[in-house]
Amino acid sequence: MKKIILVTLSLIMCLASTSNYAQSKRKKNKKDKSEISKPPEKKKEGKIKPYNEVITKSAISDDGLFKTHQVGESYFFEIPMEHLGKDMLLVSRISKLPTNMGDGYVNAGTKTNSRLVTWERFQNKILIKEKSYSSVANEELPISISVKSNNYEPTLFAFDISAFSKDSTAIVVDVTKFYTSDVKAISGLPSYMRSEYKVKNLDASRSFINSVKSFPENIEVVQDMTYNASAPPSFRSGESISLQMNQSMILLPEKPMQSRFSDDRVGWFTLDHVDYGSEALKSDTKTFIRKWRMEPKDPEAYARGELVEPIKPIVYYLDPATPENLRKYIKEGVELWQGPFEKAGFKNAIIAKDPPSKEEDPDFSPEDIRYSVIRYVASTTRNAMGPSVSDPRTGEIIESDIIWYHNHLRSYRNRYLIETGAANPAARTLNTPKEDIGEMMKMVIAHEVGHTLGLPHNMSASKAYDVESYRNGDFTQKNGIASTIMDYARYNYIAQPGDENIRFIRKLGAYDDYAINWGYRVIPEANTPEAELITLDGWILEKAGDPKYIFGKQRSRFDPTSQTEDIGNDAIKASTYALKNLKYVSIHLPEWTSDVTNDYDDLEELYDELFGAWRRYISHVLTNVGGVHENLINPNQSGIPFEAVPKETQKASVQWLHENAFTTPSWLVQKELLSRTDYEGYTARLGKYQSSFLNKLLSHEILERLIDHETIDANNYSALELLQDVRKGLWIEANATKNVDIYRRNLQRAYIERMAFLMTEPSDVRALARGELSVLKKIVINASYRSTDTTTKYHYKDCLERINTILDPK
Repeated sequence: MKKIILVTLSLIMCLASTSNYAQSKRKKNKKDKSEISKPPEKKKEGKIKPYNEVITKSAISDDGLFKTHQVGESYFFEIPMEHLGKDMLLVSRISKLPTNMGDGYVNAGTKTNSRLVTWERFQNKILIKEKSYSSVANEELPISISVKSNNYEPTLFAFDISAFSKDSTAIVVDVTKFYTSDVKAISGLPSYMRSEYKVKNLDASRSFINSVKSFPENIEVVQDMTYNASAPPSFRSGESISLQMNQSMILLPEKPMQSRFSDDRVGWFTLDHVDYGSEALKSDTKTFIRKWRMEPKDPEAYARGELVEPIKPIVYYLDPATPENLRKYIKEGVELWQGPFEKAGFKNAIIAKDPPSKEEDPDFSPEDIRYSVIRYVASTTRNAMGPSVSDPRTGEIIESDIIWYHNHLRSYRNRYLIETGAANPAARTLNTPKEDIGEMMKMVIAHEVGHTLGLPHNMSASKAYDVESYRNGDFTQKNGIASTIMDYARYNYIAQPGDENIRFIRKLGAYDDYAINWGYRVIPEANTPEAELITLDGWILEKAGDPKYIFGKQRSRFDPTSQTEDIGNDAIKASTYALKNLKYVSIHLPEWTSDVTNDYDDLEELYDELFGAWRRYISHVLTNVGGVHENLINPNQSGIPFEAVPKETQKASVQWLHENAFTTPSWLVQKELLSRTDYEGYTARLGKYQSSFLNKLLSHEILERLIDHETIDANNYSALELLQDVRKGLWIEANATKNVDIYRRNLQRAYIERMAFLMTEPSDVRALARGELSVLKKIVINASYRSTDTTTKYHYKDCLERINTILDPK
């Protein structure tokens, strides 16, 4: 029995021992397997490193708003903690671009984006947050909470913190990816261009940072960006678009400038804020003007009416690349604005300087936001621009770079010859006198400076003067050709041969004094924008009714007194004088060009511009038809905002168009010019221009406007009267049994096509067009029987077939 017990105990102990050993082995094996499968611990990405490991001894550094560093192919910003949360402006401009990008309307220097941003810390990241002042409310009001919640600002980019500065007062971030990626917020290719050029993506292998420069108040980054695109604007076989972008990061003023409310009756560039703190039953849009901060050094003397220098004058530096022979005129053009600023109480408010030498200022750079520069660009572009950078919080203009393209004076020489050559012997040459070229350049610069001061185009300024005044030497020498340099009124094309002492080139005028005083005069007792309103309104009412102080919006489609390139208060009379001058020039054009140069290049170029001038003068009269005078007035002023052009003026304009646009201008298509400038396309070219006039005259827009005018007053010029007047004038040969020349045949066919187009409109216009075609059908039938000229007879039969097809498509 004992033996059995001992054997049993031994077996139990063995099984227990075996079980313990097995469990121990299983645990050990499990542990080993776990240890084998666990990967070695990796270094965490984005881990903050010691400063010296990020900004190494090989770093190329630049001190300024932020310290910037280049380490190999990487770029770092060292952002002071004190600048976190501060308002900055991120401005994107194109500095180099391919040919034909934007169909010629985009140039080097074009601003593509402007954003208010702040640098903010979130955990171990630094964010660029876009801010907006378009929607605001006083922070003390409860609604400010809702404004913030419903206008949450986007994050443009997030950066890992790479390191802290040695004294821990700044944060280092790697900005390479931000400036080499396709960040839409700072791209030079908007969505419509990406679609048009079939842009696929940014090619990282061909995109890089060109340079990074840091200045006391701004940082400038130049990027070279190349995109893969199936239909680029140029170099199509390469299927690529390369452009160079300049990105400016600008610190905005710590103390914002006091804003000034805008008023439609005085023209200014503006910005809008939507104020949700308004006591009205809706949000209140507040519009402010864009202007420089202009504060008197001696406020007490200023308040007494004395001329006082500003604390900080506006200073323009000339580009070091500016030709020496042109510098004088550029500086004079800038400082012409000292006169208007004196009217606002400031002396020496705007100054032009030569670029400083290396000895005078070794740190001078046109990219430094502290310097406004007139850049001279070696480009075939014929243009000048006056862009500026302004604070979106207040409208304060921070900096401006005027851009002058080298070939721009060529355009002015050509138009000087074409528009004034009949009355101005000095213009009858390809080698325009140096003094005249200088005067033109001075006025172009003054015009662009006006833009940088905050003034837009004022297209009503030329109507301030009577047409006959342009033939008066004393008047033109005193007043120029418009009441402001900001109108597109370049030359006196009205003065006739024999008129004496005429000024042909534009100049500053009374409106410039008025606008600068209105925008820049300090109102000492007004400490808020609202407190200025009574005074500002009073200044406008003082000048009300005087045409010299009227503002007209640019590109008005309907107001004949607010057009580009026109002068005088009567378009019919002014354009009649202008065409007399063009006829004189057309006769002498070969004498002034090809006979001198012994080639036809200049003749061809100027003949093309002659056509352009003819088209402009025709268009000035055409705008009378269906025209509306827009009077920018407030209810407390006499008059009404919109008035139809008088009926007699509209009828006279249609008759003038028949005589000068639709009757074949044989002087414009004379053999001596056509045979020397081209070998084909004569008839099509004139036909295209005449058809464009006709289509505009018989546009839905004008006809519907005339229908509206008739409902207001039955005595206004009606749509039916216009259609009847046009038909009678265009088909005069049919009633008189005359042969129809090739130009008139083209025009009459264009008329039928236009009437067919008008019959697609589901309104009274359709019925009127059908009625006029029915009348015309009878006229054409009779004319085709009476005509003895075979070509004319065939033309009428063709017209009859076209009319029948339109009236009865079956």
